[in-house]
Amino acid sequence: MTRALAHRGPDDDGIWVDREAGLALGHRRLSIIDLSPAGHQPMLSVSGRYVLTYNGEIYNYEDLRRELAQAGHCPEWRGHSDTEVMLAGFDFWGIKATLERAIGMFGIAVWDRQERALTLARDRLGEKPLYYGRQRPGGPFLFGSELKALLQHPEFDPEVDREALSLLLRYLAVPEPLSIYRGIAKLLPGTMLTVREGCEPVTDTYWSGAEIAQAGIANPIELTAEAAADELEAVLDRAVGRQMVSDVPLGAFLSGGVDSSTVVAIMQKLSPRPVKTFTVGFAEEGYNEAPHAKAVARHLGTDHTELYVSPAQAMEVIPKLPTMYDEPFADSSQIPTHLISALARQHVTVALSGDGGDELFGGYERYRLTAGLWEKIARVPKSMRAAASTALTAVPAPAWNRLGGWLPASVRMQRLGEKLHKGASMLTSSSADELYDQMLSLWRDPTALVVGAPPSVAQPLPVSPGLDGIAGAERMMAQDMLGYLSNDILAKVDRAAMAVSLETRVPLLDPEVVEFAWRLPLDLKLRRGTTKWLLRQVLYRHVPRALIERPKMGFGVPLDAWLCGPLRDWAEALLDERRLREEGFFRPAEIRKAWHGQLRGELNSGKLWTVLMFQSWLESQANGQPALSQPAAALAS
Repeated sequence: MTRALAHRGPDDDGIWVDREAGLALGHRRLSIIDLSPAGHQPMLSVSGRYVLTYNGEIYNYEDLRRELAQAGHCPEWRGHSDTEVMLAGFDFWGIKATLERAIGMFGIAVWDRQERALTLARDRLGEKPLYYGRQRPGGPFLFGSELKALLQHPEFDPEVDREALSLLLRYLAVPEPLSIYRGIAKLLPGTMLTVREGCEPVTDTYWSGAEIAQAGIANPIELTAEAAADELEAVLDRAVGRQMVSDVPLGAFLSGGVDSSTVVAIMQKLSPRPVKTFTVGFAEEGYNEAPHAKAVARHLGTDHTELYVSPAQAMEVIPKLPTMYDEPFADSSQIPTHLISALARQHVTVALSGDGGDELFGGYERYRLTAGLWEKIARVPKSMRAAASTALTAVPAPAWNRLGGWLPASVRMQRLGEKLHKGASMLTSSSADELYDQMLSLWRDPTALVVGAPPSVAQPLPVSPGLDGIAGAERMMAQDMLGYLSNDILAKVDRAAMAVSLETRVPLLDPEVVEFAWRLPLDLKLRRGTTKWLLRQVLYRHVPRALIERPKMGFGVPLDAWLCGPLRDWAEALLDERRLREEGFFRPAEIRKAWHGQLRGELNSGKLWTVLMFQSWLESQANGQPALSQPAAALAS
């Protein structure tokens, strides 16, 4: 099981066994803090009571060490690792109280030898993964950072969860707490789970993002815009400074967008030497952020490395995706994310990223658009909206696209037909929550596609609990922070980077930043059509506005063109009607309809990619998953 995770920790490994309790802990180490043997895991506390194995970093471990000393707890330190500090905290404060103090990213397993209890814990927002489960009564309780470790256990049952598959088709990723396998769950962020022999696991929350959002909105800051920008920059200075602590080379991803540019600008301000920054570029127009990143890097004076990748090099990543992600994952920006991780790993062991800024500071246009759309359509009786929806969808999307070509250039819209069809489906929404779910959904009724899908997946996922009283754009932002962020964005970055043994850190998700962001009035995030307004004001102190102001590009690949070109044979084989029927997971009719539409010029790549990623994953399961390679040099050649 630990060998299967060697890519997450190539520097060291360890196993600790309590035969009497029937428990074994394994660890693979990527050495970041205290590279000496004193950082070896699994590690016992000084008292001998606790045994810890964990993946991640505690950024404020030196502060915790000082706090322990001030409280009179002064163990004989064996080294200077954060692992040792966490164990000292468990000895002195207990597990939950230590987690409440710790600022970091982690998946933790700690065995309490006195209470004979195993506790699993995951960081506040889900930067690091943690899977667990008991698949049958009396069976082994398994846990690990990735599913590939669990797959090695002789009693593991790889039965596909049809509910999870259905939700993958809707949301690009299998949402927590589900995994693609029946009986195996993802531990929710901010949560600890305790297991005792003969008892059901007990779950406890040590940090609640919903409570932070509620408290922040109820207690907004009362500062001028300039003073708010000053305070935000001070908060970012502390957060980024905490995450720059490392005993190995450290750098950052740089796209040239607001979030990554802000993180790099703060890093450069705090660093005595040029920060190492990395960008991957593409030749395809509309997908290449490299020139923007290069301009920002030149202005800030970073040590910048860029790699232009051909379509062939990018597509070489696709066969690796099932092994990299363990369960089907269909956010196609997984491809450039892995490419930039492989590039960075040639130079550094740790890279900071700008993820989290959109969810905290209002970066997605969909927040403003959905809130405005609901305000308008809610005034119209639902029966009238349904009739309008039927009329709009009666005209095929390609016909709308052709009609759009005749419109004046000032109002002409790309993919008019697809946008009208998607908008038409939203007209029938019964609430703002349902409308936002429609905005995020790809296949809106997976029961029509997945054999054996439970009827519940035809309905939107329930809104995260604890958001009562939060409405409009802020409600959508809170939903994304509590779901989309960990299910998609953070999972994408963690697996893509750890596949090449690169640790990524996300300073915009520091709890101090999160708490401050939720105290900001909405007008300081979304102002006169500008997203992330206050974050931009901080950035413009370091980077000229002209280098940043441009339409949001995203971090994608030209899937539509690829599926109709170099990936066509690969996709056709995976979507073969006979094959789909024989495998028994899909009803082929709607999938084949979408595929033929794609070949005729419709833009169905997002929907088809969810099916293709499952099919590719299923094929890898049948063939036996290969070990993860270290592809950095090959990709950069």
